[in-house]
Amino acid sequence: MDTTVKTQDNEIPDTPPSGAPEGPANTGLQPFLHDACVTLCAPSFVISHADGQIDGSADGFYHGDSRALARLTVAVDGTEIASVGTTAEGADRAAFRGVLRGLGESTADPAVTLHRRRRVTPGGLEETLDIANAGIRHVRFRLTVTAGTDLAPMERVKTGHASRPVPATAADGGLAWTGGPLAVRLTASPEPAAVTPGTGRLEYEIELAPGSSWTAVLRCEATHEDGDQFPAPAEGTLPWSTPALRSADRRFDHWLSRSVADLDRLRLTDPQRPADQFLAAGAPWFLTLFGRDSLWAARMTLPLGTALAAGTLRTLARRQGTKQDPTTEEQPGKILHEVRRATQDFDEGFSLPPCYYGTVDATPLWVTLLHDAWRWGLAPEEVERLLPHAESALGWMRDQAEAGGDGFLKYIDQTGRGLANQGWKDSGDSIRYSDGRLATYPIALCEVQAYAYEAARGGADLLRAFGRPGADAWEEWAQRLRDRFRARFWVEDERGAYPAVALDGEGRPVDSVTSGFGHLLGTGLLDHEESALLAARLGAPDLDSGHGLRTLSSDSVAYNPYGYHIGSIWPHDTAIAVHGLARAGFPDAAASLSAGLLTASDSFDGRLPELFAGHGAAIDSRPAPYPASCRPQAWAAASSVLVLQSVLGLSADVPGGTVTVAPGFAEAYRPLKVQGLEVAGGRLDVSVDADGTAHVEAPHGLEVKREHLTPR
Repeated sequence: MDTTVKTQDNEIPDTPPSGAPEGPANTGLQPFLHDACVTLCAPSFVISHADGQIDGSADGFYHGDSRALARLTVAVDGTEIASVGTTAEGADRAAFRGVLRGLGESTADPAVTLHRRRRVTPGGLEETLDIANAGIRHVRFRLTVTAGTDLAPMERVKTGHASRPVPATAADGGLAWTGGPLAVRLTASPEPAAVTPGTGRLEYEIELAPGSSWTAVLRCEATHEDGDQFPAPAEGTLPWSTPALRSADRRFDHWLSRSVADLDRLRLTDPQRPADQFLAAGAPWFLTLFGRDSLWAARMTLPLGTALAAGTLRTLARRQGTKQDPTTEEQPGKILHEVRRATQDFDEGFSLPPCYYGTVDATPLWVTLLHDAWRWGLAPEEVERLLPHAESALGWMRDQAEAGGDGFLKYIDQTGRGLANQGWKDSGDSIRYSDGRLATYPIALCEVQAYAYEAARGGADLLRAFGRPGADAWEEWAQRLRDRFRARFWVEDERGAYPAVALDGEGRPVDSVTSGFGHLLGTGLLDHEESALLAARLGAPDLDSGHGLRTLSSDSVAYNPYGYHIGSIWPHDTAIAVHGLARAGFPDAAASLSAGLLTASDSFDGRLPELFAGHGAAIDSRPAPYPASCRPQAWAAASSVLVLQSVLGLSADVPGGTVTVAPGFAEAYRPLKVQGLEVAGGRLDVSVDADGTAHVEAPHGLEVKREHLTPR
């Protein structure tokens, strides 16, 4: 998803008025997030400084794509609150400790301390302030809570331009703000000694004897007048089994545990059928339904169960295109790109409608997820009900390939105001020739042809299994696509042959060396010799950074380690390559990329961001953050499950009655035991001894096939 934002004229004065965020929010530059504390429970989240203060830049309490609070600070008159610690106590909770410097102190030891505890719920923020006096002196002080908001839409925050503050009104010992469809209310218990709406201040006069403490609770509620666009799920409705991993590398265990916890709080539901859940793409910029992201995340987590995949498939199927609409790029059978509450107006040349279909890959990915969910045990009746949507999606693929004249799926922005690039690398500068020039449109991406091939083959399997016509025709279509790809995409440099990242508007190969290779492996589009060429490329140091897979070769003219899609590292991209290498029979290259990603996960305390910088382990022992990255991000978190699946060589064929375990590169993690996976609706436990012996406990009726994957 593109984080590149075009600027617009800033009508806000240089000095922000009371209640407006200060600093970078007024610069017209996208805010940085790399040192922020993000606490979330979709569709709500909080961004704050590491000391807990909410004040400036992108800081705020957000609900449903709007900023409900832009400021929530705690201050003590005449005393510095020195931050001494931040603790993430779960995806939705955090705690901050501070020392009130000099207050009540009789030695060099701190005496009076603040413990600020945060909890986020859907539409709610609760902050508990505990102040304790461990000194020997009585203390008296004034504590001031300052709150304010601009009720800014997310795209306004993302552009880095400040919005005018919304004035507060007094409301039952607290403050309230309204603007447009959003209403916000902040209350405090106990009731403050003074409430000043003009400055947004709640004031307390506090006295503490030695050994005593004082507590206040702040509660903020945000509501949309027409309800949440995608509500949070009900408690106790987790659509997957929570795995427990114990391996020889505790970093792996922590990465999986924290990732699954983040995924839990990224869940949203379809208001048309609240039982259907999906994963929002990521916080802060993309906390909503995204076709590509939600599909990939659901596919990556299939070893935890099929309920999330089913909910994601149905949610997108209800919004599948039915007509031609150039303003939204909707087309019959097409799966959408993203859904927002309102039009996103970034500037005069960049605007996205509330329901936007500008994606070339979500449609084949939808078909493949349905196929894979069926293989993992999605109930046949649920699969069958979705087959008409699969047929429509396949029809869109066929029609688009024919419309291009050369049989390839391609894209071009039809609106003039939408995304210029409509694959997963959707920033405007992502598709380049090896000499650094930007590719011309329309563009046919290499990985999209692989997605289409896999979707056609998987669709054929589904049609044949359920007695519907067309299976043979789709297998023939896939074979023709495979032949065309081999004839048109392959190019050569001094290191040998490889597929171009794309074909341009004239049908010429766009010959840069990219991470797209990883998306081709294991799909069936390539033969073994071709796969071996790409495995060697992926294992070379220009792509394998030691922290994961670079999106663009470091040997490229256009390489930028901070480039969004031209040198950075995306965890999901790396995990897809790891899985593809394992499927294609190249465990050594898979192991190297997996190890790099695990090192990176430790650097980010188990919460891998959307992307990070691509300098690599030869330069940096720890990867540098990409400063505007989402964190958490659904497919970055789900990557932990896909890497685990790859380590175990785990695959399922429930219709065929089998589950396969082939641990090809588990040496670094042995002994390993994972409990609580799921296949065919039942529990699946897998362990691998130090000597490589695998033990599997699978649901009754499934034959367990054990294979030993050796390098080809």
